[in-house]
Amino acid sequence: MLGRLLLLFLLTPAVELGMLIQVDRLIGFPATIGLIVATGIVGSYLARREGLNTWHRLNERLNRGDLPGTELIDGVIILVAGALLVTPGVLTDAVGFLGLLPPTRALIRRLLMRRLKSKVEEGSLQMQFGFFGGTAPGPNGTGTPPDRPPSPNGSDDSWEGTGRQIPRHTDEESSDDAPPSG
Repeated sequence: MLGRLLLLFLLTPAVELGMLIQVDRLIGFPATIGLIVATGIVGSYLARREGLNTWHRLNERLNRGDLPGTELIDGVIILVAGALLVTPGVLTDAVGFLGLLPPTRALIRRLLMRRLKSKVEEGSLQMQFGFFGGTAPGPNGTGTPPDRPPSPNGSDDSWEGTGRQIPRHTDEESSDDAPPSG
């Protein structure tokens, strides 16, 4: 993994520099600078527009009580694409624009999901939550849940809240004020 990252960070700038030199030879220095500035401006606009669209879709799904998996992945793709577009270069701009266009973003999302699924199935996916391997801080600022009395059966799987606060993981038909099942 470190070798791939090292190769990426060494090879990408070298390729970008070579491509910018070739573009400079074809269209001239002022036009090359104009192209870099134009792709940065257009890329920023597209990233903002697509990011806001995705943000609205994410909020709609959350308001319905659904899990916004597609929107979260789209948000990450848009974030990376936007970062690539504000980085000067021909190759990074091309890849960035691919991440911002909805049809190619859907293709990238499918490829990412396929790769993620294969990593999960082979057991080679490692996820870490929190900082430096610890647990993520909870509402009381620590990695432990807030103090509350244990549930009657000795387990800590009780839900404190309304039915509206429970995310629906399936297409269940339930009313918003129904008590949580359990």
